[in-house]
Amino acid sequence: MNLLKENIFKQQFGNQPRVSAPYYLRKTYLCYQVKGPDDSILDKGCFQNKKKRHAEIRFIDKINSLNLDQNQCYRIICYVTWSPCHNCAKELVDFISNRHHLSLQLFASRLYFHWVRCYQRGLQRLQANRVSVAVMKGPEFKDCWEKFVDHQGESFPSWEKLEQYSESISRRLSRILRFANQNNLEDSFRDLRLGSPSPSSSRSDSR
Repeated sequence: MNLLKENIFKQQFGNQPRVSAPYYLRKTYLCYQVKGPDDSILDKGCFQNKKKRHAEIRFIDKINSLNLDQNQCYRIICYVTWSPCHNCAKELVDFISNRHHLSLQLFASRLYFHWVRCYQRGLQRLQANRVSVAVMKGPEFKDCWEKFVDHQGESFPSWEKLEQYSESISRRLSRILRFANQNNLEDSFRDLRLGSPSPSSSRSDSR
């Protein structure tokens, strides 16, 4: 695989709230590793968004091409610069739903449009369908640096307030996922349907 350049990693995986001068565009990069039953790394790589084909979709195509033995269990770990958009979240759920020999862990440096409801629902859908969603912290950044960056033997160059930014993003993600649990509980009560529901109390498709 082609390793990331150091400056690309620092710019694209940085979890700072804002880009400092000189300004640049934050793009989507996805680095993955496939681990076998003995925890050895069987395959790894890195994808970037291409026109009309997001990194997550290119990742799915790659895993499908590996033809992994369905009688063995595999763990896939992904490090992404941005959390998946709602369309890619759906594709990831569809991908993992019929592949019970795979487990998928997704670590994001930053949350993409986290204030928009459909993107929140995408994250909630992932978490509810066997895709572990978490925020990258020191150990994940270090692992990504060591496995996917052409670092020339240099140790991981942590940046100021890395852990503080990670904790802030992690709290935001926790609120999004917790909101899904609350909605699921409310739906469960609605599903009891004690008596004949009136039109005003019928369930809607707002979730």
